[in-house]
Amino acid sequence: MDYFYIGIDDTDSPDGMCTTFLASSILNEFERSNIKIIDYPRLIRLNPFARFKTRGNGGVSFKLDIDEDTDLAKEIVLGYVRELSMFDCDNTNPGVVFYEGEITEEMVDYAFKAIYSIITIEEAEEFANHIGAEIYKFKKGRGIIGSIAAISCPLEDYTYELLAYREPSRYGTLRNIDYDSVVRMDKETYPETFENIDGKYLAIEPKTPCPVLYGIRSNSPEVLEKAREMVIPNETIADSCIFKTNQHTDMHIQNADRISDMKQYSCYRIRGTVKERPHIIEGGHMFFTLYDDSGEIECGAYEPTKDFRKIVAKLREGDVIELYGGIGEQNTFNIEKFQVIKLNEFVYRNPVCGCGKRMSSAGRGKGFKCKSCGKRIESDEKVPEKIDRTLINGKFYETPVSARRHLSKPLIRMDLD
Repeated sequence: MDYFYIGIDDTDSPDGMCTTFLASSILNEFERSNIKIIDYPRLIRLNPFARFKTRGNGGVSFKLDIDEDTDLAKEIVLGYVRELSMFDCDNTNPGVVFYEGEITEEMVDYAFKAIYSIITIEEAEEFANHIGAEIYKFKKGRGIIGSIAAISCPLEDYTYELLAYREPSRYGTLRNIDYDSVVRMDKETYPETFENIDGKYLAIEPKTPCPVLYGIRSNSPEVLEKAREMVIPNETIADSCIFKTNQHTDMHIQNADRISDMKQYSCYRIRGTVKERPHIIEGGHMFFTLYDDSGEIECGAYEPTKDFRKIVAKLREGDVIELYGGIGEQNTFNIEKFQVIKLNEFVYRNPVCGCGKRMSSAGRGKGFKCKSCGKRIESDEKVPEKIDRTLINGKFYETPVSARRHLSKPLIRMDLD
């Protein structure tokens, strides 16, 4: 069945604008104009490693019945994009896409390409012309890339996010949300809501000067309504909107059979063996090397992941693990979570002499000798010794809420049975 679709992207700016606020403003005008959308508005996050991404790298889309006043809908959308977008910001390059028809398989493929890799403005414009979409580019018009993806992306797994917006006079000021009310909300709605708090850190509260006061994530829009009533904001909420989204689904993760198959600026699940004990460098970042038969790659747990680095530090040479994450600008694999497949539970050490002292190598091919009593043995083979490991075979370990990407699926949403 044919529908009318609207996609919008690249309206974010560091000075107080975001695509979701624009979408919420448009929806309010739709309601005043008696234009109804089908289902919830959609918020689709794209490749987190895209080189020219906006803050959250997400586009929004609406689905309308073709019997609605689509000409008026277009007029409203373009008017609000022109009015609210901060065009003086270099990274604000909005694009709007209107499409009438059905979502085809090649459009779905395009959406996954936008999430998995890099699409240029020229490629997006060519594809829009190919499918018969109507596009509007502002400045460079980079937003058409995400606009088409926001329309086309399938949502077999999805979550919802309630976004509450501030009064414009409050943009750029410290947010004031009652911490205890968030704790109570989390206690009463978890795990249907998730990633609300992380210790004293209010994860529902952005740290940028955007219009968002808070965002609550959930598997259920009904639970979000309950959560809304429980959170106490100490400032006026100007507006709010619930989005259906691909956040927290691992949609960005591709399966890689070999390390050599992985490409820069993409995200993967990859299995390999730890080459050496992790080490930490100045700045608090931790690194180790993962290898398989095809090659090796440096893997990083960065300082913002905090205590997650203490877990990574417990890895040893020979551990087989499966990593989830992506390859950034430095060609390092940024870890989002990992599963222990098989721990190396042995270390190989020089044998202990009959006198109780550990022996030393007598030289290559010359066995071992005891410096204490002088005894020698001819064998060069070290002795395996079982060690206790605090990591657990089969267990997943993830970064803290404060360091988690929009698309990363938290363990609470994974079927780990």
